[in-house]
Amino acid sequence: MKPVRVSKRGETSPASPIRKLVPLAVAAEEAGRKVHKLNIGQPDLSTPGPMWDAILKEPPRVIAYSPSDGIPELRRSMAGYYERNEIPIRADQIIITTGASEALCFAVGSITDPGDEILIADPLYANYIGFSHLLGVKVVPVPTRPEDGYHLPPREVWESKLSSKTRGIVVCNPGNPTGTVYRPDEVEMILDIAKDWGLFVLADEVYREFCFDGETHRSFMHYPESTDRIILVDSISKRFSACGARIGSVATTNADVYKACLHFAQARLSPPTLGQLMAVDAFGFEDAYYKDLAAEYQVRRDAVMDELSRMEGVLCEVPKGAFYAMAKLPVEDADDFASWLLTDFEFEGETTFVAPGNGFYATPGAGRQEVRIAYVCEADVMRRAMKVLGEGLRAYQAR
Repeated sequence: MKPVRVSKRGETSPASPIRKLVPLAVAAEEAGRKVHKLNIGQPDLSTPGPMWDAILKEPPRVIAYSPSDGIPELRRSMAGYYERNEIPIRADQIIITTGASEALCFAVGSITDPGDEILIADPLYANYIGFSHLLGVKVVPVPTRPEDGYHLPPREVWESKLSSKTRGIVVCNPGNPTGTVYRPDEVEMILDIAKDWGLFVLADEVYREFCFDGETHRSFMHYPESTDRIILVDSISKRFSACGARIGSVATTNADVYKACLHFAQARLSPPTLGQLMAVDAFGFEDAYYKDLAAEYQVRRDAVMDELSRMEGVLCEVPKGAFYAMAKLPVEDADDFASWLLTDFEFEGETTFVAPGNGFYATPGAGRQEVRIAYVCEADVMRRAMKVLGEGLRAYQAR
């Protein structure tokens, strides 16, 4: 009998640092331990009531396919939201997707062919690597430094990474996993490089409202002269605490890119109908909702930073946005440490689940001593989770 084998694409596909240790966490819970799950950006805030009302008060008789580009009511609501944020996107330039994940796949797929390259600041959102691998596209990392708050390096560093195969630059602002909020001059630098070298900019702005300490978000779409080369990725997951609804979007003023993304959308038929219905009214929330949201996450961030500062040998730049922190720990292998916390450690019946930092780097060998902490739980819970983490560090070092 002739054997079968999986593809090289399948064999070499990277595991997600966010989810690869989930089986260990499940086993820890089954053994009776409480696990503080800080590995993933899953907020504990309640999904807003109006979103539930949208489907519970008048549930659809049939959960039917929606149009491939999404229901018109949601696209119009999003266009109004963008207008209030001075982002020049019309309803007919928006395609609703199954989360920002699908939006990113559509965006990368619309501007690259297998073997092409995209530039991304390192460390990066781990799934950028997975999506690119699936499409046969090479991620070229542009290193940033924690000493600089993970801000972008000068233009010459970016240009040194360019090749004849470079098709675009991906920027997450505010950043995941670093929490960096990029300054206007950084945004303008990326746009200048894109214009001079004929590149697209994939702007992942799902954390737009999550800015702290007086920082403000500058969108790539705030530069009208450049919008034809910008592809905007968005999501309801974080701002509305609705990760499982799986509603994102890809938007562009470039007609050719839009057409390509629409064809991809048609191939997968339609995005989730119930999630779309939930999101229509949410994009009409007043500014006060977003101010309260940012204030709550700043309190959580402050709790995490306060507790980390008490741990000997831990280094962590204060994040200015999103809800993540990259922390360098006094361990040789943070991947091993994160696993050990789940398999061999408990403090008063509890342990903490963090994401190993090496999976957030495209640079080989980078991030071995780092972990990403998602401060998605209320402040008191975050303090407790950090205390457990600190006890774990001491026990791990004393083995």
